Amino acid sequence: MFKLKILHPNAMTRLKLQPVMHGMAGILFLFNVMGAYKLPKPNFLLAAFYLLLGIGSLVFPFIMRKLKNVSSANTLMRCLQVLVLMISALFFLSHIQPFVALFQIIMALTLAYTTYAEYKMFQPAFMELTNQCIILPTLFSTKSISWKDLNNVILRDDVFTIDFKNNKVLQLEVLQDIDQEKMTAINDYCRGRLV
Repeated sequence: MFKLKILHPNAMTRLKLQPVMHGMAGILFLFNVMGAYKLPKPNFLLAAFYLLLGIGSLVFPFIMRKLKNVSSANTLMRCLQVLVLMISALFFLSHIQPFVALFQIIMALTLAYTTYAEYKMFQPAFMELTNQCIILPTLFSTKSISWKDLNNVILRDDVFTIDFKNNKVLQLEVLQDIDQEKMTAINDYCRGRLV
C-alpha cells in the first residue's frame, strides 16, 4: 500500500475560475449600489460600502497573487462576501424587495459553496494505492477506482497516470519527491494489481 501527496484532481480548473467568481461578486455588489441608491430613502452609507466592496472584489484577484498566504486571504475575502450578501438579503427584505433578497441568498449560498471548494483545494490531498482499489480525494469524500476497471497505471516524472478500460485517462500531479527506487516499487505494485 502506498500513499502519495497529489494536487487535488479538480484544482487547476477551479483555480482558473477563481478570478471570475470574485468578479461576479464584485459586479453583484455594484448592482447593490444601485439598489441601495434607488430606494425611496436612499442609504448613501450603504451604497458607498457596496461600491468599495464591489471595487475591492473586482481588484482582489490581481492583488491576491502578490500575497504571502493566498489561501487565507482568499478564504477571508469569500467569507466577507458571503456575510455581506446575507446581511444584504435582510436589508432588501426589510425594504419589501423579496426577489432581490432571494437573489442575494442564492448568491451567498453559491459563494459559500465556492469558499468550501477552494478551501478543500488548498488543503493537502493524498491518493492511496490499496490491494482492492485506488482511492482519490474528491470535494466532499473520496472516490474508489477498482483495479479491474483499469488498463494501466504508471508513475513517471511526478505524473501519476491512470488509464481506464473505457478509454479515459486521468493524470494527477504528484507533489512529493519520489526517488527512482520508490517509483519502480510503485509501478511494480500497480502492475501486480492490474487484472
